[in-house]
Amino acid sequence: MSFAAYQKPNHPIVTLKVKNMGTITIELFPEVAPNTVNNFIALATRNFYDGLTFHRIIPGFMIQGGWGKESLRPIKGEFASNGFNNDLRHTRGVISMARTGDPNSQTSQFFIMHQKAPHLDGQYAAFGGVISGIEVVDAIVGQPRDHQDRPYQDIVIESLSVDLKGQTYPKPMTL
Repeated sequence: MSFAAYQKPNHPIVTLKVKNMGTITIELFPEVAPNTVNNFIALATRNFYDGLTFHRIIPGFMIQGGWGKESLRPIKGEFASNGFNNDLRHTRGVISMARTGDPNSQTSQFFIMHQKAPHLDGQYAAFGGVISGIEVVDAIVGQPRDHQDRPYQDIVIESLSVDLKGQTYPKPMTL
């Protein structure tokens, strides 16, 4: 995977357990997108993602999850088209924040790249990468889905926890 240059031993590690499918382990890169990492950690440490689903799957592209029922304050997107230098490319295994057409609409939804998508570089806030469990991403993307890319059967995030490696991370700056 192309994000090896970003990896460091003290980075936070996410353990994402997908019900009946396995575990995806993700390293977060606070140096790449600090406020995005802070936002993701803040949500994870309050168990926000537990029980949510991967609600959009597109083979050869990505899996998307993290859509919750509560209204959250958005954060400013950390990517080039929004005036922020984020050079992490959207390659296989990279995790990035989803948003609407508004570049400052990131809240809780994220996506994990199934394959590279260079057209997303500079447009979305990439902030980490899968360090184990990419086969779980492959299994998710292979599930049957409808014409809107929604899986027919719920793909549930059983739990999502983060090991901060003894570091502290501030609350995210919201808009």
